[in-house]
Amino acid sequence: MTQNIDILVSGGGIAGLSAAAAFGARGFSVLCVDPAPPVREMAEAGADLRSTAFLQPARALLDSAGIWERLAPHATPLQVMRIVEAGRGTPVSRDFDAADLGPLPFGWNLPNWLLRREMAARIEEMDRVEFRAGCGFAGLVMRDDRALVRLSDGSRIAAKLVIAADGRSSPVREACGIGVRVRRYGQNALAFAVTHEAPHDNVSTEIHRSGGPFTLVPLPDLDGAPSSAVIWMEPGREAERLAALPVSDFDIEATSRSERVLGRLHLVTRRQAWPIILQTARALTAQRVALVAEAAHVMPPIGAQGLNTSLADIACLVDLAAARPEVLGDAAMLSTYAQRRSGDIALREHGIDALNRLAMAGGPLAQAVRGAGLSVMHDVPALRRGLMRLGLGARGGR
Repeated sequence: MTQNIDILVSGGGIAGLSAAAAFGARGFSVLCVDPAPPVREMAEAGADLRSTAFLQPARALLDSAGIWERLAPHATPLQVMRIVEAGRGTPVSRDFDAADLGPLPFGWNLPNWLLRREMAARIEEMDRVEFRAGCGFAGLVMRDDRALVRLSDGSRIAAKLVIAADGRSSPVREACGIGVRVRRYGQNALAFAVTHEAPHDNVSTEIHRSGGPFTLVPLPDLDGAPSSAVIWMEPGREAERLAALPVSDFDIEATSRSERVLGRLHLVTRRQAWPIILQTARALTAQRVALVAEAAHVMPPIGAQGLNTSLADIACLVDLAAARPEVLGDAAMLSTYAQRRSGDIALREHGIDALNRLAMAGGPLAQAVRGAGLSVMHDVPALRRGLMRLGLGARGGR
């Protein structure tokens, strides 16, 4: 038998679960599938040890989906973004304070494994939404009025709209024949969490030297000690060397790379590594299919742009669907989605690409350019506020 629903979401990561809950809260019937079993505790094998900083615009989507009230008790506010240029002599830092824009922080940081746990729990409360873990996308046939989807458990689904939220190697995107453009940097990122001597005071710190940024993002205290999530980007071989170090040696190197801005660092999780690329789908839609998140775009983890751009994709789709639910998934709706999102995605990709290339560069000239640019961005008030608004996204300006 074929199950008829409004929306099939392929992918049960943060973007996929957010989409399922957001559409369900608007009254659509939704099935979200993911071939991997859910990992809901930090110590479990396969837990995603990265963290996500939800910027101000993302909170509106999470609020409307009924997710934010579950996340708020675990969220750490990001009040100040501190950028440190450490390439020449004494490190120079500049603070960008959300108070310049209004009463809210830039955003809120949460561990990814906890996000999946709370989002899945929210979906379990919803009458018209199902999260089917351990079951993935296996194929589809497009029709004018629906997509016929085959799942890995043998079941068949007829959906008016299929949302591909299934990652950078998206099976749905491949089934639609949509290619990608890829730019490789020769970098890997290490993701892990640390405790440290000094409190972070809700300051997110990005330290530049060479090879890529070293970023400390505030987390709640762990066993009474201040804690932060870390993304450390380095050339591939160096990242592999760091990942293989004994914990005591790794603590020494991480503390040195952090310029001791929070005192001594101590590793408290596994180290997770992945290659840094910039990847863009050659189309955001196919018949009855919309690509979102990393199925559509993959960016280096700088400035919290990746997942927040993904949530902007979802918010756009939800708004279009809610405005005219009777034409959910039709060609006109998907064309409008592609038109509205392509420019914003391209703008953010170009900006992040330029920032990453500058952050990778070593040598006096690159360090001087970074230092001078940082001073100008900070010391000109109108420019500083404009850049902060741009970082928050089009809906984050005031």
